[in-house]
Amino acid sequence: MTPDLRFSSQRWHMTQGLDMSAVFMEMVKASATVDIVQKKLVYLYMCTYAPLKPDLALLAINTLCKDCSDPNPMVRGLALRSMCSLRMPGVQEYIQQPVLNGLRDKASYVRRVAVLGCAKIHNLHGESEVDGALVNELYSLLRDQDPIVVVNCLRSLEEILKQEGGVVINKPIAHHLLNRLGCLPGMSTLDQWGQAEVLTFLLRYQPRSEEELFDILNLLDGFLKSSSPGVVMGATKLFLILAPKFPHVQTDVLVRVKGPLLAACSSESRELCFTALCHVRQILHSLPGHFSSHYKKFFCSYSEPHYIKLQKVEVLCELVNDENVQQVLEELRGYCTDVSADFAQAAIFAVGGIARTYTDQCVQILTELLGLRQEHITTVVVQTFRDLVWLCPQCTEAVCQALPGCEENIQDGEGKQALIWLLGVHGERIPNAPYVLEDFVESVKSETFPAVKMELLTALLRLFLSRPAECQDMLGRLLHYCIEEEKDMAVRDRGLFYYRLLLAGVDEAKRILCSPKSDPSLRLLEDQAEKPVNSWASDFNTLVPIYGKARWATICKCQGTERRGPDLPNTASFATSGPLIPEENKERVQELPDSGAFTLVPNHQLTAEYFEKMWLSLKVTHQQVIPWQGAVHPDTLQMALQVVNIQTIAVSRAGAQPWKAYLSAQEDMGCLFLTELLLEPESLEMQISVKQSETRTETLNSFISVLETVIGTIGDIKS
Repeated sequence: MTPDLRFSSQRWHMTQGLDMSAVFMEMVKASATVDIVQKKLVYLYMCTYAPLKPDLALLAINTLCKDCSDPNPMVRGLALRSMCSLRMPGVQEYIQQPVLNGLRDKASYVRRVAVLGCAKIHNLHGESEVDGALVNELYSLLRDQDPIVVVNCLRSLEEILKQEGGVVINKPIAHHLLNRLGCLPGMSTLDQWGQAEVLTFLLRYQPRSEEELFDILNLLDGFLKSSSPGVVMGATKLFLILAPKFPHVQTDVLVRVKGPLLAACSSESRELCFTALCHVRQILHSLPGHFSSHYKKFFCSYSEPHYIKLQKVEVLCELVNDENVQQVLEELRGYCTDVSADFAQAAIFAVGGIARTYTDQCVQILTELLGLRQEHITTVVVQTFRDLVWLCPQCTEAVCQALPGCEENIQDGEGKQALIWLLGVHGERIPNAPYVLEDFVESVKSETFPAVKMELLTALLRLFLSRPAECQDMLGRLLHYCIEEEKDMAVRDRGLFYYRLLLAGVDEAKRILCSPKSDPSLRLLEDQAEKPVNSWASDFNTLVPIYGKARWATICKCQGTERRGPDLPNTASFATSGPLIPEENKERVQELPDSGAFTLVPNHQLTAEYFEKMWLSLKVTHQQVIPWQGAVHPDTLQMALQVVNIQTIAVSRAGAQPWKAYLSAQEDMGCLFLTELLLEPESLEMQISVKQSETRTETLNSFISVLETVIGTIGDIKS
C-alpha cells in the first residue's frame, strides 16, 4: 500500500470515530517527510492521540521540536502550532523555548503562530503568575511590520492579562495602532478583520485633550465608508464613545452610518441583516425619525425568515409619520393575512400600536380583519381592541359596533379574556352583551382556563350593575357554580368575594367595580421619551441590541463572562523585595478571633466591572471611622487582607491624596461584602463604608470585626 493510501485510510478511520492510537509509533515515523500536506495530517494525528499515549508522546514532542528548526517556515509554523495544541501534563517545559524562538523568527507566519502560542502556554499554566518578560515581549511585537502579528498580540495580551483587566492601551500604543490603521509607510495594511479588532481595543483609550480627540476622529473618518460592516460599526462606536460631550458629532456620525446600515439590512446574509435591524432599532431610541424617508427598505419579502420579518415590522411601527402612514398601513394589512399565524398576529399588534396615534385608519383595518372570520386573526384583533379602548377612549364606539358576532371565532384563552373584558366594561353599548356572556356561563364547566372564569365573574358582575334584569339569573348560576363546584381555589375565592360584596350593597359594589373605563394618561408611559445616545453607546456593536440588556447580563453572569473593569484606582504591583508584614503582625492577623460560624470564602474572585455594578446597586449598610497613624504601602495592606480572604479590587498608589481602596469578600453562606476605605489628606482617621448583598446584622458585625483587626494590625494600633 502506498503512503498516500495509508494516510487516506487512517484519515477515514479517524473521521468515523475509531480509535487509531495503536499506530502512533508508525505515524511519528511518517512525519519525516517533505510533503507539507502529509506533515499536517501527521501533526493532527499526534495532537489527537498524544494524551492517550503519554509514554510515546515524548517522541512526538521531540519530532515537533526538531521541525521547529526546519528551514521551511511553513514547517516551523505547523510544528509550533501543533506543539501548542498538545494537552498533556508537563508539556509546558518543552513548548516554552520554541515559542520564544518563534517570537523572534524572521518569517511572519511563524511569529503569528508563536504569539498565539503564548496565550496557550498561559492557559496551560492555569492560575500561575503572569510572566512579565513574556508580556513585555508581546508588547514590543505590537510594532511588528506584519499586521496579523499585531492583531494576534492584542488578542494574546487580552487573554493573558484578563485577570488584570486586559491589555492596557496607553497613549503611545493608541497612536501607534491609529497609525497602523492609517497604514504607515513601509507597513502592510490591516485587513478588515484586523481593523475591526484594533478599533475595538482603541475604545479603551481616552484622549487627553480636545485637540487630540478631533485628530483621532479625523483619522477614523474614512472607516465610516468602509465596505466591511464590522469596520463601520467599530468606527461608529469609537466615535460615539470618544465624543460623549459633543452630541452634534454623535448625531452626525449616526447620519453618515445610515447608508451602510440600510445596505446591511438588505444583505443576503440573514445573520448580518438581523443584527443590522437590531442596531437600527437601537438608534431609533434616540433619533425616532432617522430612517423615516427609507421606510420601504423595511418592507418584508416573502422569502425572509420569520425572525427578520418580526424585526422589520417593529422598525416600521417606529417610522410611521403623517407622510407615510397610509403606505405603511397598507403594507401591514397584507402581513395580517400571512400564511404564518405568528407573523400575522405580530402585524395585527403592530397596527394596534400605530392606532394610538392614527386611530381612525387603524380601527377601520382591524374591523375589516374581523370580517375574515379566521380564529387566529379574530383573537388578536379583539386583544388589540381591548388595549386600544383603554388608551384611546374616542374609538370605543367603533370598537363596540365591530364586536357582535366575533365570539363565534374565538377559542384561545387570551382572546376569550379580552372579549369578556370588553363586554363587561362596555356592555351597556353592546346590545347582545348579556347573551354572549350567557353562552360563556353555560359552558363554564368545560372551560379549561381559570383566568377566563375569573374574568367572566368580574365582567358579569359589572354588567349586572348596569343591566340587572338581563344578568341577574345567570349571575346567580355562575356564583353558585364557582362557590360550590369549582375546584380552582383562586376562582372560588373570587366568587366568594363577589358574593359577599353584593351582600354589602349595590352602592359598595359599584364603588369597587365601576372603575374608570379608560386612562389616556397611560399613553405617556407607553410613548417612551427619546434616550440620549450616551445611554446606549457602550452597548453599540455588541450582543446587547440582539439579546436585550437584561438577558445579556444574565447570560454573562451564568457563563462567568469576565469583561474589562471600570476606572477604579490603579491596582498596585505585588512585587516586593522583602517581607511586607512583620512576622509578629502576621501572626496577629492569622489569629483573628473566631466570630461564631463566620467564615470568609478563600480564593474569592470578583471582577472590577461586577464590583462597580454591585456597588452602585447596593446601599451602604455600615459606616464608621477608625484611628490611623502614618502611611502604609498598598502592598502591605493587600497582603494582610489576603491572609484573611479579603480581595483587593483596586487601591490607590502610595502617597495618593485622597487615598482609597476597594475590597470584596464573601461569607460561606453567600453574603457578599463590598468595602470602601478612604483616607483624606492629613487625616488621622480612616473612613470605612460597607455594603452588603444580604441584610444580615450578625455576619456584618463579624466582618467588621475582622476588618478592624486587620487594619489595626497594619497600623500597629488597637481599634
